[in-house]
Amino acid sequence: MGKEKILVVDDEEDILELVRYNLSREGFAVLGTTSGEEAINVARKEIPDLIILDLMLPGIDGLDVTRRLKNDAKTQSIPVVMLTAKGEEADVVAGLELGADDYITKPFSPRILIARVKAVLRRPGETTPEDDAVVRIHDMVIHPGRRNVRIADAAVDLTYTEFQVLYYLARRPGWVYTRSQIVDAVRGDDYPVTDRSVDVQIVGLRKKLGTRGKYIETVRGVGYRFRETP
Repeated sequence: MGKEKILVVDDEEDILELVRYNLSREGFAVLGTTSGEEAINVARKEIPDLIILDLMLPGIDGLDVTRRLKNDAKTQSIPVVMLTAKGEEADVVAGLELGADDYITKPFSPRILIARVKAVLRRPGETTPEDDAVVRIHDMVIHPGRRNVRIADAAVDLTYTEFQVLYYLARRPGWVYTRSQIVDAVRGDDYPVTDRSVDVQIVGLRKKLGTRGKYIETVRGVGYRFRETP
């Protein structure tokens, strides 16, 4: 930690400086911009390790910026932490569905912000022996180390959250997990994601899995499970 480059995007200068100051104190290299258009240009040029992105931007808003970044092969793997004053479920769900990795609502504690940033930056390389286990089930191979999924030897492109949900369910086929259990496993304890956002991730995951989306079953009134049989 400490040498990563972070792009902060917020049209409120005081918020931008607050975030910049606290990240710099932690040793991060910080880039800042106040518009969505410039954020896209800077991200493509600098390829930061993480982007903190305000949703309420003039011109191109944060959701559109996220959409464009995730649709660009050069920037699609950059983690995005959404920063919003809205705190509305629809905005959070929309951002997560587009591939954002986390969100923080204003007003926020700088300590919480730093903790969230560090947690997101740790994700790709942080594994345990259990997490390293490759799952082979039906005609699907899920490789956590490489973070890829193959069905009948064809690659499936998933977001970070979609991959985590799939891996969590597939490791124990037949087990039923509540939405809150899925949230805790994928995002960490006490992560403020709604049940609705879990449902959105499942819908997106099923769509990308195609006919194999049937492997993920809804258990009415409880949650979800991965089918034991094809």
